[in-house]
Amino acid sequence: MPELPEVEAVAISLRPLVTKRRIRSVEVFHPIAVLPQSAAHVSRLLTGRRIKSVQRKGKYLFLVLDNQAAIEMHFRFDGQLIRFANAKEVEARANKKTDGGIHVDLALELDKGVMAFADGRHLGRVHAWESLACCPPYNELGVDAMSAEFTAKTFAELVGKSRRPLKEFLLDQSRVAGVGNIYSCEALWYAKISPFRLANSLKPEEIRAVYRAISSVLRRALQCCLNPPPNFSDAGWWFQGIEDLLRVYQREGEPCRRDGHPIRRTTTGNRSTYFCAHCQK
Repeated sequence: MPELPEVEAVAISLRPLVTKRRIRSVEVFHPIAVLPQSAAHVSRLLTGRRIKSVQRKGKYLFLVLDNQAAIEMHFRFDGQLIRFANAKEVEARANKKTDGGIHVDLALELDKGVMAFADGRHLGRVHAWESLACCPPYNELGVDAMSAEFTAKTFAELVGKSRRPLKEFLLDQSRVAGVGNIYSCEALWYAKISPFRLANSLKPEEIRAVYRAISSVLRRALQCCLNPPPNFSDAGWWFQGIEDLLRVYQREGEPCRRDGHPIRRTTTGNRSTYFCAHCQK
């Protein structure tokens, strides 16, 4: 499931392919992908415009156009981008139940190549806005965990105002954007802090430890996501090697690398939390 490092790797790899390219046409194969907007609305805002920049905030990807309109993409669990050579290839392969057929929800035909959004589970979304200022997700997200604004001081102020369990606080995208279930588990393990501690109960040195762990885990995950970088031409491509970075996530029952005690798993709010009850206090 793409979190901040995965989406950042997509943004980095996508920029040279789409920046300054004009959107010739928009094809919405599955209208569910743009709900609650309509296919006509998306096509009207995007067709004929040139892509000015590729941005990311939290787990969202944004393509800003030359008329200030913006394409918002949220990959959720399985969403991905697929690149086709041209419209003929899309016509031959998109949603075909034959060898070489590829599920496609929406396709942007550019003046060079086609970039398509695909999510077979139909959980991901693509929306079009007249500007980023009109885009609710962009404005509702908190400070991005990989931005210059995400400082130790800012993080300490946010933590000090929250009475929620620390893991729940980290997953609240309106506070810190981009830290998801995987990397919150990992950061708390590195910081040796229990995910169930109330956020405002942390001492200053503990807050600094969590802040450093978040920054370190995200940076290392991004490097992993870029080696190799996303291959949009391969519909079967997915991020490789992330598992080698993980110390607790999906390692229930395995010995903690710090003290040998078994990694435990519990469920809170329909989300799995992995931790070492012995070394995370």
